[in-house]
Amino acid sequence: MSAGAFHSYELRTTDADAARDFYRAVAGLGASPALTITALPQAALARGARPHWLGHLAVDDVDAVAQSLLALGATPLGPTRHTDDGAALVTLRDPFGAMLALRSTVNAPRADAVAWHQLTALDEARAWSVYADLFGWRDAGTVEHTGDLGPVHTFAWGPSNARVGGVASIALAPQVHPQWLYFFRVRDLDAALDEVRARGGHALAPLRLASGDRVAACDDPQGAAFGLMQPSA
Repeated sequence: MSAGAFHSYELRTTDADAARDFYRAVAGLGASPALTITALPQAALARGARPHWLGHLAVDDVDAVAQSLLALGATPLGPTRHTDDGAALVTLRDPFGAMLALRSTVNAPRADAVAWHQLTALDEARAWSVYADLFGWRDAGTVEHTGDLGPVHTFAWGPSNARVGGVASIALAPQVHPQWLYFFRVRDLDAALDEVRARGGHALAPLRLASGDRVAACDDPQGAAFGLMQPSA
């Protein structure tokens, strides 16, 4: 399997217009091929799905990678389809319960607005092993997390050795479900959190990481989880 990275992100929600206004005000996010806001499909609503951010992980062979994940315990959430630019796309729940989309690399731009990719899973060691093996992610060391998640196993991808995300255990955090959580970069975290709350969203108290970065987990007014990060530099 070839190395992969998240290149695009899709908010699937019940009020797209309100969501566009919210994210523009909170994090300065505008229309972009890498950041799209769409209606949550009726079939997903019927299954009880809530609004959520869905990361599109770019791979060379969507069907082959999907079959590898299914063999490891992933659950399909629909057939392979094609986007307007001809990319193959399939959505599934990974072997650890987190939603994920696989898409071919046709015109897949990377979104610089996403500063951090956080996977939470009951078995973080196996989760890290699966993603590293399938997508060629590199071990970037373990950092301590000042909360219930404990140590975070960080990773890098592509030509840079910069950390782009981490895998953490939720064994001691029953209030957290398996998910990919995407942290958007902001200049002033406190001001952004004030905006979240003023617009009807929810935000946890911010944390300062060992790197000096400040982060906070949030829900938008429709219930989609996301994160905000103020880098230290």
